[in-house]
Amino acid sequence: MQNQMYVFIAFILDGFLIGIIFDCFRILRKSFKTPDFVTYIEDVLFGIITGLLMLYSIFKFNNGELRFYLFLGIFIGLLLYLLIFSKVFIKICVFIISIIKKIINFIVIIPIKFICTLLKKIFFKPIVFICISFKMGLKKIKLPSFKIKHKKKVQQETS
Repeated sequence: MQNQMYVFIAFILDGFLIGIIFDCFRILRKSFKTPDFVTYIEDVLFGIITGLLMLYSIFKFNNGELRFYLFLGIFIGLLLYLLIFSKVFIKICVFIISIIKKIINFIVIIPIKFICTLLKKIFFKPIVFICISFKMGLKKIKLPSFKIKHKKKVQQETS
């Protein structure tokens, strides 16, 4: 009986862990825009991770025996997590991720954009200027035209 109580508590903790994993995927979806294809991959990944967790737990804590109280423990743990901790966990994680995104933007993205703009002004604009100047110079030069009348040449060859 004491062993069953230990296993029941372990599966309540598994339910908590499944809730945390579920919220991690929800946080990723809230923090980063992803296409539907990536969302499907995340759903499959969630199923694989939780399935492996359950298989591990069942074999580790209950010697591979399936009992009703295991699923009841998972359900209770997941329900407690979702009702008590989920909203706070999501808000805190989304807040932390938004701060990290702002820091990365300030430290990495803005300097890279500045360097690209600077390089564009230093290298690209002079090259465009030279190409346009060269093209304008070619227009001013009158080259002799070499017009060949194709029909007359073909007729002369056949005669």
